[in-house]
Order: sequence, then structure tokens, then C-alpha cells
Amino acid sequence: MRPEKKFISAEYLGRLNQSPFFIVTDYTGLKVQHFNELRKRLRKSGAEIHVVKNTIFKIAAGEAGVADLGAALAGQTAVVTGAKDVSAVAKVLKTFSAEFERPKVRFGFLDNQRLDAASLSALADLPPLEVLRATLLGVLQAPSGKLVRVLNEPASSLARVLNAKASKEA
Repeated sequence: MRPEKKFISAEYLGRLNQSPFFIVTDYTGLKVQHFNELRKRLRKSGAEIHVVKNTIFKIAAGEAGVADLGAALAGQTAVVTGAKDVSAVAKVLKTFSAEFERPKVRFGFLDNQRLDAASLSALADLPPLEVLRATLLGVLQAPSGKLVRVLNEPASSLARVLNAKASKEA
């Protein structure tokens, strides 16, 4: 392999190792100004998109421990990587694709597990991570709150009876 290709392969490998996920898209027919708009939107969600050469990306993915991509990489390919929430990135891709009908999401990897386009679409429909955490916290706190109310009820009942008796005598 030529030194330039080794350098590019090492760059792809570095991006794959720094990111817990990557999403492979087909950007055929996407105009430059739309591609730049997609880059801006992805940057806001903590991700970036790069056009990749398929053969060099296959080598870098193999070195990163990703299963053999085989014929999955064909045509014009761009890869989205990021360090934050994959759900937010999938949501950006889904809304952008709905607006401009491109890029088409092919597949992705999350923690070395392959995700198809339908799975990525399902991830895009999830609420943000903060909302999921708040919901989980509410579910975890509900039993303890009910327990406190049950334990407090006899004392509250006694206080209401004593208050009613004092009001009746006054």
C-alpha cells in the first residue's frame, strides 16, 4: 500500500477507535451546499461526516475489529462518527433525509454490533438521552414515594381525627 493510502487508512482507524459508533450512508446526488448543511447539523449533535474511499475504509474497519464489511460498501460512501449520543445523530440523519431525500442510511455499528437502516431509524425515534434518564429516575423513585405515603398515612389519619375532635369541641 502506498504511503498516502496508509496515512488515510490510519486516519479512518483513528476516527473509528475514538467513536463508539459509526453510520455508513450513501450520499449519491447530494449537492455540496446540502452536504455542508448536513455537516453543520451533525456538528451540533457532536458528530462529523466524512467521505471515504471504500477499499481503504474496509482495511481500517478490519483493523478496528469490525466484522468484514464485504460487499456492504459500494458506490459513494460517507461515514458518520461521533463521541456522543448515537440516537441524536440518527435523528439528524433521519430528519435531513426526510427534507432532501438524501443521504440514504445503509447500516451502522454501535459497540461492534451491526445495525441495519431500520434499527437506526428506530434509534432516531427514541427521545433524547436526558429524557430517558429522567424517565428511568422517575420509575426508580415511584416505589419509594409510595412507601413513604403508606407509612405516613396512619399518622396523617390520627392528626385529622384529633383536628376534627378539637374543631367539634370548640
